[in-house]
Amino acid sequence: MTPNRLITLAIHTYERALPIKSLLERDGIYVELNNVNLDSPVISPGVRIRVREADLPLALRIVENYEIFAVPDDSVTTEKCKILVPTDFSDGSFKAVYPAINLAHKLNCEVEFMNSFLSPINQEAVQLSDSYDYELVDIEETRMLHVESDKMMRRFAEKVKGIMKEGRLPAVKFSTQIVEGLPEEAILSYTRQTKPFMVVMGTRAAEKKESELIGSVTAEVLDSCRVPAFTVPETVEENFFPKIKRVAFFCNLDQEDLLALDTLYRYFPDRKLEITLMAVPQRRSLKRPFFSKGTEENLLKYCREHYSEYTFEVSPKVMPVNAEQFREEAGHHDYDLLCMPNKHKNVVARVFNPSLAHRILFRTDIPMVVVPV
Repeated sequence: MTPNRLITLAIHTYERALPIKSLLERDGIYVELNNVNLDSPVISPGVRIRVREADLPLALRIVENYEIFAVPDDSVTTEKCKILVPTDFSDGSFKAVYPAINLAHKLNCEVEFMNSFLSPINQEAVQLSDSYDYELVDIEETRMLHVESDKMMRRFAEKVKGIMKEGRLPAVKFSTQIVEGLPEEAILSYTRQTKPFMVVMGTRAAEKKESELIGSVTAEVLDSCRVPAFTVPETVEENFFPKIKRVAFFCNLDQEDLLALDTLYRYFPDRKLEITLMAVPQRRSLKRPFFSKGTEENLLKYCREHYSEYTFEVSPKVMPVNAEQFREEAGHHDYDLLCMPNKHKNVVARVFNPSLAHRILFRTDIPMVVVPV
């Protein structure tokens, strides 16, 4: 690594590049702005934001953690110190409690458990011609649903406290809330309003998920959520979190890969993880080797220098696109965790070309960390 060599952090318009430059310089990072179009710099469509190679990890962390492009909104609060755990009170969803509490203890943050229920008033679309005098029976049923959810949440909270008292989980402060609405909409609304540190969700077994491809709450959240998500299959052991060691990290040599890897390091800074870098090539490159020898060596060198607690290797195979092949590959290596960046897509793109995280969710029973980029 050449510490003083300048590399491109991002490309933005001049108006957006200036706030980034100021933000990074405030933390002592040297920044240069260069026009993309050097032949006609006056009419350049964009500006390169360049930093020293040695400052790249810190620069990525700063840009990731500060939303400098969003219009300030006083109604939105930022609570990076909370982990959201949605629950439907089933045994499967309760599996998410264990990694969430362990992470909260290690990161010194709180946990919020959330349950949502669907009111009969909102189960059918309201026509423009409808009057809004809902029948008393619907209002009473909504009230009863809320009361029942609150009762179940109290039992849920007592169960968590009991496990903490037994010493099976560390003592961590947590809170609860009951909301009305579709589960996926309630989760996404919460993440937009409060910006939690991450969302930890329990999921069903792979064979059950594949039979219910339409309507998966977890898949909807992964596609749209803009905070990291941790999926926990119902088939894992309760104490799987402390045993996480072998990690499959999906990458395609984009800048976003560094963001996802840096996020993983923040969650497990003191673990001796064994990271396998697994190539996810574009369709046009499926018939040729994805990592050249020089590229592979440079990638491993960078990872080992910046994440010295981890060990790295590059998988000789690209990620299988077939469901059965992926199960066989994952089972052969016995991975404890999957990690990947997840690019935001619009609704149409998600329908016809689901994200990698969406597809893998239905193919495996391995816990997964998904980082939006």
